Amino acid sequence: MQEESIIYGMRPVLEAMQSGKTIDKILLQKGLSGPLFKNLFIQVRERKIPFQYVPAERLNKYTRGNHQGVVAMMSAIEYDDIYEIVPWLFEQGKVPFLLILDKITDVRNIGAIARSAECAGVDAIILPLKGAAQLNEDAVKSSAGALHKVPVCRHSNLVEVIDYLQSSGIEVVGVTEKAEKTYYEKDFTQPLCLIMGNEYEGIAWDYLRKCNASVRIPMVGTIRSLNVSVATGILLFEVEKQRMNVTIG
Repeated sequence: MQEESIIYGMRPVLEAMQSGKTIDKILLQKGLSGPLFKNLFIQVRERKIPFQYVPAERLNKYTRGNHQGVVAMMSAIEYDDIYEIVPWLFEQGKVPFLLILDKITDVRNIGAIARSAECAGVDAIILPLKGAAQLNEDAVKSSAGALHKVPVCRHSNLVEVIDYLQSSGIEVVGVTEKAEKTYYEKDFTQPLCLIMGNEYEGIAWDYLRKCNASVRIPMVGTIRSLNVSVATGILLFEVEKQRMNVTIG
C-alpha cells in the first residue's frame, strides 16, 4: 500500500476523522486501551467506519512508523448519500438508473464496473459499508477515472436502502443464475436499480428476497460463469439500449 494512502497513530487518525477526511477502514491492534483510544473508538463507531482488530505484526507491514496500534486506510474518493441523490434525480426529471454491488472485493473489478457504469449512464453506485473492496488509487486507475465521475454511496444497511428505493418507485432487479427470466426478456425502461453479487456467493439472500424481479444471463458454454465486471457490463448496456430505443421511438 502506498504510504500516502494511510494515516497511522492514534492522534493523527483521530484528527483525520474530526477534519472530515474519508476513511475506508481502520485497523486496530488487539488489546488497546486508555482514554485516547476510547475517544478514537467512540468516533469510529459514531461515524460508522469499518474497523478490524488485528495483531501488531499486520500493522507493521503497512508502516515502519510509530503506529500506536492504529492504521487508517484512506479513501481515494468522496462518498455520496443515496437518500439525497434519489430525490434530486426525480427533481431533474430523470429516470433513475442505479447499481448495487454486493461484496465485490476485487479493486480491479470495482474499477472496471465503474468504468462501464459511467459509459452506460448509471446515476449512482451503492456499496455495503463492510465487505467491499477498498476504493484506493488502484481502483480509481482501473476505472479510468470513472470513480470520480459516478457518485458512489456506501451504506451500512442495504436492506433499508432497498426498501427506500422501492418506496420511491424504483424497481430493484437482482441478476442471478437462479432466475427463470433472461435479462433480454425484462423491461428496463422504468426507474431501476440492478443488484450484482460477487462471483462466488452471488447476491446475499437478504437482498435477493427483497427484489421486485430477478434475471439471468443465458449460458451455452461449459464454464457457465462470467467475471462480475463482464456480467455487469452486459446488463448495463442492455438497459442503455432499451432506454435509447424508447427515446428514439
